[in-house]
Amino acid sequence: MKGRPLILASASPRRRQLLRTLRIPFQVVPSRVPETSERSTPRGIVLDLALRKARAVAEGRKRALVLGADTLVVCRGEVLNKPKDAADSRRILRLLNGRWQRVYTGLALVDSESGRSWKEAAVSRVKARKLAPEELERFVGRHMDKAGAYAVQDGADPFIEKVVGPRDNVVGLPLANVRSLLRRALRAGVRRP
Repeated sequence: MKGRPLILASASPRRRQLLRTLRIPFQVVPSRVPETSERSTPRGIVLDLALRKARAVAEGRKRALVLGADTLVVCRGEVLNKPKDAADSRRILRLLNGRWQRVYTGLALVDSESGRSWKEAAVSRVKARKLAPEELERFVGRHMDKAGAYAVQDGADPFIEKVVGPRDNVVGLPLANVRSLLRRALRAGVRRP
């Protein structure tokens, strides 16, 4: 957006890779916001954290658009974030094994000049393949930086059987929502990067 850089407030290489496909120049400035929220619903949590991340990076910057994102997995009513350690990774994978889960990603776009913000969330349903305990053990600790302890973007990852809804949402950056947020900002009078 002309004269107004787009900043991705995330250190995720997968989010960077997805955002590059939009062919919009952007910078990466990871947010250091703690990933805890007072919200009680998955949608509320991811929107709250995405907005807090974007606002933290937008603070003190002139004329930037900052995109924040947060992803979590919900299975059997339990909110699953990134595993804390190998034991937590094992517990999460056992819970997900052979079950359907929902993946939520919240996005927030903040105009650092005006302070205005726009938010959206995406939801996908994911079915994990039922693996034998010894097969499941091969995945323990493998994806410590991902909500749910698995990586759907790994084409050879045999853990995920089916995705219903946006696959890029499961990776962590639903591009249809990113485009929608940018359009909304443009309609509000924010000049494009």
